[in-house]
Amino acid sequence: MKAAGDARPIGIFDSGIGGLSVWQAIVDQLPNESTVYVADQAHVPYGPRLPNEILTLALRVTAFLTEAHDCKLIVVACNSASAAALQHLRRAYPDVPFVGMEPAIKPAAALSLRRVAGVLATPATLSGELYRSTVARHAQDMRIIAEGCPGLVDAIEGCADAGTLNAMLEAFVAPSRAAGADVMVMACTHYPLIKTLIAPLCGAHMRLIDPSPAVARQTARLLTQHALAAGDSAQPQPQFFTTAASVAHFEAPASHWLGQKIPAQRLTEEMESAITR
Repeated sequence: MKAAGDARPIGIFDSGIGGLSVWQAIVDQLPNESTVYVADQAHVPYGPRLPNEILTLALRVTAFLTEAHDCKLIVVACNSASAAALQHLRRAYPDVPFVGMEPAIKPAAALSLRRVAGVLATPATLSGELYRSTVARHAQDMRIIAEGCPGLVDAIEGCADAGTLNAMLEAFVAPSRAAGADVMVMACTHYPLIKTLIAPLCGAHMRLIDPSPAVARQTARLLTQHALAAGDSAQPQPQFFTTAASVAHFEAPASHWLGQKIPAQRLTEEMESAITR
């Protein structure tokens, strides 16, 4: 007899395609779970935006996921949105478990022997209280070389060629390499999509930290804790939405970086307003 479970989907959102690195880790670890992914590409990237603006955008997407799709758990697969909105979302939706992104400073501190770590992030993440408190809790004895990486998210969304990306990454990675960092934290979900480009620039002595598997493990723990896991007989269905003017803005880079076709639907303003008014 196969066990029954909660077949409702997990909701996942990001400003763009970056959260697909988290989505991939979740479906790899939880193959029976259905997912609804929203890329808010009409407003990508979130990184340079003010916290209140990011909060408003995150509330709109969360309303769509909970009211239109009855998502049983929400993964905020965006460091900038987690920093600006996660605590508010938990208060606004007390019956929905949320999993957010936290800069992986704690594992970096555990792994670093030289006590020097690099961080590749966005301006919003680096200016947020979540980042500052994480560093204060776990890395007081460390030197942190943090880079806001302007333009990198846009380059990934635009499927920039390897030469362009390598030139950008070299400028962002070089200070950490010069400082002797032995760990590099990818504190934006877009960056693991190009980790095969980042790793060679870090060199053999710098360990690259991808937080996506840890987020998937936390998702699994919360599903079990709240008795929300899908049963053995579940037939998982992934759905993808974008707020971009055309689904091609999602499908082209998503398929490019994940190496598989990722079909999407357009989330129109009419659909959003019907949920959020």
